[in-house]
Amino acid sequence: MARADAAAQTPPVARERSRTRSTAEDVLLTAIFCLVAFGAVMVYSASSASSVVEGSGSGSSYLIKYVIFAAIGFLLLNVAIRFPLARIVRLTGPLLAVALVLLVAVKIPGIGVSVNGARRWIGSGEFRFQPSELAKLSLVLYTAKFLADNPRGFKRSAELMPLALIVGAAMVLVATQPDLGTALVVAATCGAMLVASGLPMRWLLSYAGAGATVALLFSLSAPYRRARLTSFIDPWNDAASTGFQAVQGQIAIGSGGLFGRGLGQSVQKIFYLPEAHTDFILAIIGEELGIIGLLALLVLYSLVAWAGLQIARSASGRYAKLLAAGLTSLILCQALLNLFAVLGIAPLTGVPLPFLSYGSTSLLTLLIAVGLLLNIARGGSLRERSAADEPNTRRSEDDYADDLSDRSRRDRRPRSASARGRRRAAH
Repeated sequence: MARADAAAQTPPVARERSRTRSTAEDVLLTAIFCLVAFGAVMVYSASSASSVVEGSGSGSSYLIKYVIFAAIGFLLLNVAIRFPLARIVRLTGPLLAVALVLLVAVKIPGIGVSVNGARRWIGSGEFRFQPSELAKLSLVLYTAKFLADNPRGFKRSAELMPLALIVGAAMVLVATQPDLGTALVVAATCGAMLVASGLPMRWLLSYAGAGATVALLFSLSAPYRRARLTSFIDPWNDAASTGFQAVQGQIAIGSGGLFGRGLGQSVQKIFYLPEAHTDFILAIIGEELGIIGLLALLVLYSLVAWAGLQIARSASGRYAKLLAAGLTSLILCQALLNLFAVLGIAPLTGVPLPFLSYGSTSLLTLLIAVGLLLNIARGGSLRERSAADEPNTRRSEDDYADDLSDRSRRDRRPRSASARGRRRAAH
């Protein structure tokens, strides 16, 4: 009875927002569980035969490791759901600093681990950590905070220079590992957050043009990057060398047809397609499950997109809205870049497919991002001060916590009889 009375007293707009967030939360959780379960099946299918043939482990070794990291990821997801946003804001600066230090440390011989010519990992064996994944998440948190600290917008493009310097420095450190794919994901995600913040389109186009020019010059600065760029234009021209991986991926998808060869029946994954369980798992899905399997995967990502955007739309406060938009963009930009690369629409960048490709750090980071999205969906918010209260100044990190504590004290304070009387008289 008390719940019914409370629901009746809730404003219609608030009830509608609550229903929207609840529906989006259910859709997001369902889609993520389906993607992770689908990922476990496809990682096993893509890795089992090649592991046995190459003698690098039992057929289920990658599956076991994937399931272990997924379990750890869901534990971190639950922690992220319950973590107060005010504390996340306070930790954003230290987290970003740690990520940048690790991006520098990974280049030091003896600390960073080199695999296939790329120095991207810290650690050894199965306990390797990829700092660029932490950098992606921390940059989303920092961008959301930076933009939320300026609720009145930006008068001049120079006011964005602190954000541009931080994001640009992180992208340079990531791209020189080399890992141009992750740098492009960061750029696209931050660009989407700038769009969500209402930044003037002419500023966005100027930043995008400058970034595209730098990316092109960087791609042309090394022979192997030039070869990868030219092979993207016509991979079949050098199908036995620089275009080999792209060609084999397209053959895998093309041979799957409408319904595919059948689960576990891929031919390309054994002798032809390298890294089939990581960067090119989408090609194995196309070969074994056909166009129907690819469409089902796109539906799951579309549900993630819908749920994330609904959470951002109904979130309370500018920071929560921008953070939800950024986390959703992070997942979608990475998925689209992998999809385009495997289909031959974009150059190969080595970006894993979210929740499906084998990769411990990527899976953990993305599940934490989902936990933060669910945190916002369940009402996590930061109350904003009005511009009149604090003109032409930015709020410090501690102000977010002060806002929440002040609000909680006001909510606990008993109302006086005169205040209740005035409220009844107004009615």
